[in-house]
Amino acid sequence: MGKSMAGHLMSKGYKLHVYSRTKEKAESLVAQGASWHSSPAALAPLCDVIITMVGYPRDVEEVYLGDQGVIPFAKQGALVIDMTTSSPSLAKRIEEEASKRGIWALDAPVSGGDIGAREARLSIMAGGSKEAFEQAVPVLEAMGTQIVHQGPAGSGQFTKMCNQIAIASNMMGVCEALIYAEKAGLDPSTVLKSIQSGAAGSFSLSNLAPRVINGDYAPGFYVKHFIKDMQIALDSAKEMNLDLPGLSLALSLYERLARMGEEDSGTQALFKVYLQQQ
Repeated sequence: MGKSMAGHLMSKGYKLHVYSRTKEKAESLVAQGASWHSSPAALAPLCDVIITMVGYPRDVEEVYLGDQGVIPFAKQGALVIDMTTSSPSLAKRIEEEASKRGIWALDAPVSGGDIGAREARLSIMAGGSKEAFEQAVPVLEAMGTQIVHQGPAGSGQFTKMCNQIAIASNMMGVCEALIYAEKAGLDPSTVLKSIQSGAAGSFSLSNLAPRVINGDYAPGFYVKHFIKDMQIALDSAKEMNLDLPGLSLALSLYERLARMGEEDSGTQALFKVYLQQQ
């Protein structure tokens, strides 16, 4: 996703400096004119806007607050935008540390997966000050079409958790509908034609159910990253004394899927858990 998003920034005329822990993943951007750097610390002083998209909260913490991280080396007045799905509390901490150094900060996770990233139509949910958000809008518009300021630091991450909670139960419903159709002797593709445009319609039903039917479990979004997101959501729900039984069930099913060796598959691979029960 990050490579597609960076490519859109270049296509809009932004001068791009890039860092990736695996240099090979950025080679196509470098070939198009991006400048490669060996660390976040090396890149940070050269940029007015710094955008990150990494894997886990621990990676976000290292990239921003580590010895070779962005915050200690970014110039005063710079804007940092973390688009990773991460912890709301970490987003608040990053903004606090950034503000001490005169740096603007936003948490701006996205929804739309690999397709949305390639087509520059991501939904971007932002948390941070209104001033930081207004500075970021022209940059964010290069990558997404639905860009909403949700509130203070952490609000983008809380909103993304709402997104993941809805998807988690929806993916169970999609898989259960498909396995039910098969057991009833129906053609799942034909069933899909009837139900995807009605009240049951959803992104997962329209985009991921066809992949399941075709046996395509390649990742648009990794199982391991979805497990991470669901755990963040449950942890924050616990802090709010909130019980989310649907999310808890979804997490347990995805953890079972990971134990089956599918952590690098796409989230639609949840269907394999249902197949295993037959």
